[in-house]
Amino acid sequence: MAALVVLFMLFLTNPVFSQSNDRYDNTNLFIATSCGNDAVISMPTFINNRNSTFNDLRMQLLSKRVFYARAQSLTGGDSVFTAVQCRNYLTVDQCVACFDDGVSRLANSCNLGNGGFISYDNCFIRYEDYATFYNNPYVMEDKDLTPTLKCGNRSASQPTVFQQVVDRFLSDIRHATPKISNLYAASTRPITSENTTVYAMAQCVETIDPARCKTCMNTAYDLLNDCLPNTEGRFLHLGCFARYSDTPFFNVNQTIDIASFIKEHSNKVAIIAEAVAGVVLVLLVLLVWLLYRSWKKSKKNDQDTTDFEGAVHYSYKDLQLATNNFSEENILGKGGFGEVFKGVLEDNQVVAVKKLQIQNTGIKDEFENEVKLISNVHHRNLLSLLGWSMEGSYLLLVLEYMANGSLDRFLWGSKKGTLNWNQRYEIIFGIARGLAHLHNEFHVKIVHRDIKSNNILLTDDFKPKIADFGLARFQPEDQSHVSTKFAGTLGYTAPEYALHGFLSEKVDTYSFGIVILEIISGRRSTEVKHDSQSTNYLLENTWKLYEKKTHIKVIDEALNLNRHEQEQVIKIIEIALLCTQSPASIRPTMSEVVVMLQEGKSLGTRQLTRPTFVNNQDRRIYIGSSRPKDIQATKQTRTQKADNIFDVREKGMNVV
Repeated sequence: MAALVVLFMLFLTNPVFSQSNDRYDNTNLFIATSCGNDAVISMPTFINNRNSTFNDLRMQLLSKRVFYARAQSLTGGDSVFTAVQCRNYLTVDQCVACFDDGVSRLANSCNLGNGGFISYDNCFIRYEDYATFYNNPYVMEDKDLTPTLKCGNRSASQPTVFQQVVDRFLSDIRHATPKISNLYAASTRPITSENTTVYAMAQCVETIDPARCKTCMNTAYDLLNDCLPNTEGRFLHLGCFARYSDTPFFNVNQTIDIASFIKEHSNKVAIIAEAVAGVVLVLLVLLVWLLYRSWKKSKKNDQDTTDFEGAVHYSYKDLQLATNNFSEENILGKGGFGEVFKGVLEDNQVVAVKKLQIQNTGIKDEFENEVKLISNVHHRNLLSLLGWSMEGSYLLLVLEYMANGSLDRFLWGSKKGTLNWNQRYEIIFGIARGLAHLHNEFHVKIVHRDIKSNNILLTDDFKPKIADFGLARFQPEDQSHVSTKFAGTLGYTAPEYALHGFLSEKVDTYSFGIVILEIISGRRSTEVKHDSQSTNYLLENTWKLYEKKTHIKVIDEALNLNRHEQEQVIKIIEIALLCTQSPASIRPTMSEVVVMLQEGKSLGTRQLTRPTFVNNQDRRIYIGSSRPKDIQATKQTRTQKADNIFDVREKGMNVV
């Protein structure tokens, strides 16, 4: 075993591969690196898993002679998912040499967080503690890796000619790359006046779809133009890489004939040009009309249209075909706004299609709100929006498909009792990180408003993703809360929001506290727990046990915990009670909760106060230190009711 470790460390320390020969210069330039910031459960375990995936990838490159490979290691709860991609013009030895140097740099620089990314001219390596970046490289957390542009420092001898030729060349490359089966293009373009040839290549991550590749290629083209008329430039982003140079960096016999892939584009351009020439007057009239209509539109509508960028637009027929005409056997679930179907797109990607029912004129606003929110939010613990469709009365969202379904299925549904403690902790921690991102790490503060167990979906390896943003709202940075009409699920909803419409991020904190108790106990928040003296719901029952210092009894009997795990669960129960306190100001922020969960801290100097209890049987919310002794007293007329009693039925709210 020791000998294997020594051999592994030897290949980690290989120098950067650099080979020059008579044909081309393949110096392997280092471009960029980035490390994750989130802590893991056990760093030694995480590093062992990471090194295991590195070994697996190297073997795949050597034995299968491939240029894209991925691997995973899930030991000990610290999952690692890794991918590598080399440029297709390399030899296997060149690819492995680039990989070895990348592994060495990552091993030395990224040993404190949960992920890493490194890129060279010849390859990139990325590892994370979640797998979704395989198919969508832009799913990421705690880092905003903007596109990287590196321009050469030598200008062409005839700048104008060089810029014109290379601009056209790069445009052809960007149009061709998404249409080629492996999303890779390499070609040359002569510049007779300079007696030189320009070499250019582009490559998207092999597993992403052509639409995302096209978007990345458009960005590459736009930015590489900033390098012209310099004689070389490089573009790097999570989903693609592009490069041009007047110095050969691949063999001329390794080029791809891109003419057939750009012919269709060129023909379309010619047809459009002819059409424009024939109908100039009509277009001018149309333009005037469009400008007038645009002026008449509200600023809000203009902004909503812009916010749809970033998600793929599908036709209704595409999604009808993918879901077998929205058949009953494809239904994954039903909600207040409609149904969710399993679908298979043309590229065989499995997705979830959310079909919204139009019950009133405001439903389109809700739809646009959800698209606007989740098309711009990317995080491992938030469900990704892949696309949308809005044709007539049909409103549809295309979302990630989660094979394991929702969390409630594993707490009290068909899979009840199958989650172990490590899995439950990872779910709690993941939800906390997702909410912290919504509240503090996005460019505006987002309040979800409907955090509950059936809005938490689980990946194949039981990592949580917060779903259903249909009720989410922006919160202005300069306001502690906003006042809005109640919408949510009682049993999870904070009392200040249900009673007075006071909405802040602490509403999500309260709901999160309730979900923690459900995960630990395996009980619904509204499930009745009978004892000798009263009928208690989950939160009230937990508080009473906490007062007696016996809250260990809240723990699901299906869990077989050792002493250390019991102590950890007790601390997390106390964190849940801290999250459900009133007033909202004494609840922790979700960022504070993440730190408490990471470091295994309990309450510290904080003192718990009695939470607000929801009694769904008589459909009232009680505010204060205790419930009224005489329940019958609450059945007075509305004018005689105490201020601390709120009748849900009279306000027309839905109670779960």
